[in-house]
Amino acid sequence: MKDKLLGSKRLASMPDRITNTINVVGSDEPVCRPTIINMYDKDLSSLNKWWSAWEEFMFDTSLEIQTKKGMEQKAPYEMLQPIKKSKYPDITEDEEKVSLPLQTMCGAIFDAILVHIMNTVTSPDEWQGIKSNIVENLNKKKVPRTLEILESSIYIGSDIITLQEVSGSFIDQAKSRPSLDEAFHIIGPENMDSVRDQNSVIFLRKETFPDGASAEITSLVESSFEQGVTVPVAKGDILAITTTDRDGVPFVIASFHGDTNGLATKPVLTATMKAISSDSNLANRKLIFGLDANTYEKAKPGKQQDVMDFGKHYVSHGLSSCWGDVPDPQNYTTYNSRTYLQPQLNKACKKSDKRSNGDVNPKDFILFGKDDFEVESLWKDNTGDKVYLEDTAFPTLSFPSDHGILATVLVAKSSAGGDEL
Repeated sequence: MKDKLLGSKRLASMPDRITNTINVVGSDEPVCRPTIINMYDKDLSSLNKWWSAWEEFMFDTSLEIQTKKGMEQKAPYEMLQPIKKSKYPDITEDEEKVSLPLQTMCGAIFDAILVHIMNTVTSPDEWQGIKSNIVENLNKKKVPRTLEILESSIYIGSDIITLQEVSGSFIDQAKSRPSLDEAFHIIGPENMDSVRDQNSVIFLRKETFPDGASAEITSLVESSFEQGVTVPVAKGDILAITTTDRDGVPFVIASFHGDTNGLATKPVLTATMKAISSDSNLANRKLIFGLDANTYEKAKPGKQQDVMDFGKHYVSHGLSSCWGDVPDPQNYTTYNSRTYLQPQLNKACKKSDKRSNGDVNPKDFILFGKDDFEVESLWKDNTGDKVYLEDTAFPTLSFPSDHGILATVLVAKSSAGGDEL
């Protein structure tokens, strides 16, 4: 448990990501693994009760899920994916070969230790009551609260919204909300990630982009990576589309979720620009790119993406950002610190160290052509009320995301044509 490599190898966090909360066909309520750290609401007052429920869930429960092949019946252990050394370099080659049974074992050990800890330090009645309150606000209400923020008067008038790490259920629920469905074309990737269930999504305002997306070019971006270089991206991380606004101005809109260390961010941007320049039908389009770049104020050289270096990179492609050509490394869009009740123990810290050891970084960007647009106004928001509280860790019981909202009003430069976005 104290070995930080357990976190960086993702041997506990990867099976948790896949089996923690599983959306099933025909149900608005997901199915949860018996563990301390999700919405599981049955009794975990002893290890025996936990193990009986965990074993049955993992190996004997057949769930109907949506996959790229259509609807399939799978037990949770069958949903696990190999952990690749190319994406998580701390894992050894031998561990990579047996990563499926290894992560199953590590996940079980991790869950068991958490149950033991909680039932040792306090009574089950006490901690399970606290957990129920957190589950209600941060889990069960997460999607509804996020959708409430998007359909508020602050954001319902947006022309473009890019979202990352979005579940298929979120997309369905967004489309079922009359206010959002009437206002936006809600676009997910053609090749949805139904296993991790984390996808980049784009909302286009119907009034501004009446025809919605004309084509998805995600595969063109992915085929434009430098040959021989492994880029740590997963299915659903990238969504790139073409569209045309009501004035006939053609666009490429992209949404991207970077890996934890941000090492895919520069290659993905380079590939996007290469894809655009390589196709005559794309070369004259204006780019708007919203991304969780996972950049760092004080990056570990060779292991994390430095924010200032990323600034130089997008400028080299003729782009600017909502932060300008030179980002402020202390203009943070995340402030979260992890307790030890979660599977990435390399990211855990004590409450007293939550600021110094937490993830407080400038991670999010809106990129655009420097010759096309200029920033008229900009704000960030970690409350849902167009207010950013710099010294508040989040998510909170009222703001469900671990990244702040980043919003900007762009004005077309006179030589570029077009209107305000």
